[in-house]
Amino acid sequence: MSDCLQFLQDLGDVETLTRAAKQGDALEGRPAFNSHVHFPPNFSAFDSVDQAINMAADQGIGVLGTGNYYDYSVYKDFVTLARKQGIFPLFGTEIIALDRDLLGRGIRVNDPGNPGKIYICGKGITAFESPNKTAKNLLATIRQGDEKRMAAMINKMAAIFKQAGLDTQLDSNAVISRVAKRHGCDPNTIVLQERHVAQAFQQIVFERVDINVYLDMLQKIFGTLPKSTLDDAVGLQGEIRSFLMKAGKPCFVPEDFVDLNQASTLIRELGGLVCYPVLADGSNPRTEYEASPAQLVESLKAHGINLVEFIPIRNESDVLIEYVTALRDAGIAVVAGTEHNTLDLIDLAPTCKGGVPIPEAIQSIFWEGTCVIAAHQYLMALGEPGFEDAQGTPHPDHESAGDRINAFKQLGETVIGTYLKTEN
Repeated sequence: MSDCLQFLQDLGDVETLTRAAKQGDALEGRPAFNSHVHFPPNFSAFDSVDQAINMAADQGIGVLGTGNYYDYSVYKDFVTLARKQGIFPLFGTEIIALDRDLLGRGIRVNDPGNPGKIYICGKGITAFESPNKTAKNLLATIRQGDEKRMAAMINKMAAIFKQAGLDTQLDSNAVISRVAKRHGCDPNTIVLQERHVAQAFQQIVFERVDINVYLDMLQKIFGTLPKSTLDDAVGLQGEIRSFLMKAGKPCFVPEDFVDLNQASTLIRELGGLVCYPVLADGSNPRTEYEASPAQLVESLKAHGINLVEFIPIRNESDVLIEYVTALRDAGIAVVAGTEHNTLDLIDLAPTCKGGVPIPEAIQSIFWEGTCVIAAHQYLMALGEPGFEDAQGTPHPDHESAGDRINAFKQLGETVIGTYLKTEN
């Protein structure tokens, strides 16, 4: 049993918890919950895991999931700190994939700006501390491709800034050093993202450019006047990405993606559940892949995906109801998170767009899905079959998808309840 998963073994044997679940020995009240945040050194609203966990405790979060890219070293701190605060930890990952057929047909999936590009999550992963050979090779392939792309993009950006009169002296190692200094982490655990790069160049501008030449210099760099000001770090980072780093812009470098099958294989080899993040009206207009709930259900079923996630702050409540209801009626479990993958330190309990509360009927479905992940994580950690196996085959002991979700909801609620009673 790995260090990170020991707390699951400590909850008791599967037979005992399964019997308790069938007897309805679950939680007394439902805690607040969140299935997806990013921790540093991923680009994050948080400076540290400690800050994130303290904020979660202050806001009454009882279950918190994370979904970092490609390095999971930080999860040890996550478990330790979460246990101290009595918060049930869910482990996850996030992968970017490409469907070349959809790309060729111009079909946008859940990246509204890039046809064929797919963000895919893994939930309830349990083999992240000692991945097998298949998982290691896939992780290495992804990281190597990312590192090569980020290095090329940084070099292009540094050249453009230098031509405009600002020698940033940034390369990938310098950007990694800045991230490591900010978060106090091992540079080897850092997987650079576009947001890290944009932040590093923004910081150089703020540190070294005089306010009297700010607009002129950025106009040379962007080819147009910036809208951001010298007190708007997030705004300038966004403009750096928009004017320099996106497809068709001067510093863009094509990404070398794995395909959806490889991404799904990695998630399952890590012991997790493949989870599709839904944009819905988070994209305006909606993407072709998600044009209607029925169309989305059909596409997910074709790929054997039985779990989806929303970031509800993107969605109007009526649209959320429409999609979540249709997906759950189709036997697909549903969860909700906040990501916290920008510098905006919003509340950890998910809400709809504009801070509108999530309707209770939908909140209950999100809780159900959260319990499914908790039960899967628990069973897999104890060497038992989970919600799905390594080939994506659903647990066989249930007559229907709905029955399976209900059973895992009961077990997950008992797992979480037992944990919260033990740790608090």
